[in-house]
Amino acid sequence: MYSLIKALLFKFDPEKVHHFTFKLIKFTLKIPGAKAMWKKWYVVKDKRLERKLFGLTFKNPVGLAAGFDKNAHLFNELAYCGFGFIEVGTVTPKGQAGNPKKRLFRLTQDEAIINRMGFNNEGVEVMIEHLKKKKTNIIIGGNIGKNKVTPNEKANEDYVICFEALFDYVDYFVVNVSSPNTPNLRALQDKEPLEKLLSELQNLNHKKTNPKPILLKIAPDLSNEQLDDVIDIVNSTRIDGIIATNTTISRDGLQTKSIEEIGAGGLSGKPLKNRSTEVIKYLATKSNKAFPIIGVGGIHSAEDAIEKLDAGADLIQIYTGFIYEGPKLVRKINEEILKT
Repeated sequence: MYSLIKALLFKFDPEKVHHFTFKLIKFTLKIPGAKAMWKKWYVVKDKRLERKLFGLTFKNPVGLAAGFDKNAHLFNELAYCGFGFIEVGTVTPKGQAGNPKKRLFRLTQDEAIINRMGFNNEGVEVMIEHLKKKKTNIIIGGNIGKNKVTPNEKANEDYVICFEALFDYVDYFVVNVSSPNTPNLRALQDKEPLEKLLSELQNLNHKKTNPKPILLKIAPDLSNEQLDDVIDIVNSTRIDGIIATNTTISRDGLQTKSIEEIGAGGLSGKPLKNRSTEVIKYLATKSNKAFPIIGVGGIHSAEDAIEKLDAGADLIQIYTGFIYEGPKLVRKINEEILKT
């Protein structure tokens, strides 16, 4: 069924299809009996799937990565797709339009996506209004970033604003300094500014009655020396974990011929699979599994998911695979995990 829907949707502009799909899902789940059917099709309930990490209990280890539900418009409905957790954002203090269109491209030959969205979002206050309408008990992560106009020397202020504003409405935080689509953002991954940013957030966090888990999302393009720095920073700041990885700026091994015409942006999907797994394995091995890792990048099958878990991931997230394979991918992964 999904293959037929995908064939039709893939004939149109990806960004327009994204917004259309949101409306379609919302409409579909208002039909009497639809929620029960989606639960039957996509949700796997089994205690053996539960994962307890950083004080949270995940019903299953399969999450939806940030970027899909940027403004927390659809998380209530997406919960019926069988996810164990959903990450919303990336959100910035003020709403911003993002980069000029066209900025989202399908690479169907490679089963990949290139995006240069540029943290387009409606702002943290709008997201909060949406999160106040939460109707499910699914775990929600808040992925936070900085506004494009905010210089790097003032970036910490933007992250603090989002952290403080969202604190009562999300279950964990993800600090996003690894998107390639906001100018100079990745410079914040350097050891000194990153340690300063995470320490500031942790200081605020520890003043709370019930601190929330803070994770760092890193790029797949980091060298081993930079990954060593990441391990050191996790140890020194005592953040709760790493999400590995964000999209890549690499274009190695792609079959799509129009890459130069597409231009800049972060690549996600199957071409990212091996590199993201390498990063997970390196972090897990070098740190002796000193902290939890959420694995994301190129998961298009249950086998891909198991590979990430075997490499050292404690949880996984999907995004591009969800678009290419549909919601049944979540069920297939959970069923395969139960077999292992």
